[in-house]
Amino acid sequence: MDEVTDEALLVAYANGDARAARTLTDRLAPRVLAHAVRLLGDRAEAEDVTQEALIRLWRLAPDWRQGEAKVTTWLYRVTANLCTDRHRKAGRQVPLEAARDPPDPAPGAVAAMAGAERAAALEAALQVLPERQREAVVLRHIEGLSNPEIAEIMDIGVEAVESLTARGKRKLASLLLPRRDELGLDDD
Repeated sequence: MDEVTDEALLVAYANGDARAARTLTDRLAPRVLAHAVRLLGDRAEAEDVTQEALIRLWRLAPDWRQGEAKVTTWLYRVTANLCTDRHRKAGRQVPLEAARDPPDPAPGAVAAMAGAERAAALEAALQVLPERQREAVVLRHIEGLSNPEIAEIMDIGVEAVESLTARGKRKLASLLLPRRDELGLDDD
């Protein structure tokens, strides 16, 4: 089932194919979770958001209209909205101290420590960005989505996406470049 599209799997699930649901969950849940962790900075909250986003997808499955939107685009947008709701409900931004290090599969201990330190610095710097900038930067540079896809997810124009990502990248550079030597960053 790996070659079957997300949309086809969703339609198959809506028609009662439990295997399609498992395949789609295995395919999408890690991406949604990673996105939610980056937006929230809290893995437990991100797991709740992931579960809620997938539940919404399963509820929508019988009414899914193929060709109108990609499943992943719809799911990223729902995830971002759920994260925004959690931020609003909590009435706070996630503190920098709450940013978690993503797992680093680097082979050596020194490389693992350096990679984890760089990842933690990036996660902490991301949490400093305003919410919309953080979302745009994460979708573009970490999730690898195109500007038109991000525009659709965030319900804004492509020019606004470009502006948000440019401002977010400048702010990240201003936060991370002073730590270049400490973090072992190359000139790239």
